[in-house]
Amino acid sequence: MYDQPRSNSYQPSMTFEEMLERVRHEGAYSTRDHAAGAVHQVLTAPGRQLTGDERVDLAQCLPVEAALALTTSVPNSEPLTGRDFVTDLASRTGASPATTRWDTGAVLATVARLTGPGLLARILHQLPEGYALLFGQAELRRPEPAAA
Repeated sequence: MYDQPRSNSYQPSMTFEEMLERVRHEGAYSTRDHAAGAVHQVLTAPGRQLTGDERVDLAQCLPVEAALALTTSVPNSEPLTGRDFVTDLASRTGASPATTRWDTGAVLATVARLTGPGLLARILHQLPEGYALLFGQAELRRPEPAAA
């Protein structure tokens, strides 16, 4: 049996230029080029963490240029917590962890607006702890199984 094409319930609701302006505003960057650098660096990193339908659906929500940044990275076999994600990204870019955390928050808060609450919940469910704050959301504890 062949997979049926899924309907794309989210079309990119902003152009890449509009996304850069939103990130520039969120991050208080002085130039659009700084925002574009942050978008590219930050979006290649979640591409290494997300797999399956969430990765595909997220890419469909983003403007093409941002989706390409997300999908060019091969997913890691070992997921990183939100904190380790920022540390790994800082080491890859040569920026300080504080700057990387700022950039990540500016970009992922904008991405959260583009995804809608249902997809964002699915993304956060797939990722280890610590990502909700990076997306500008409250970090809720996942229920732990009761002791037998």
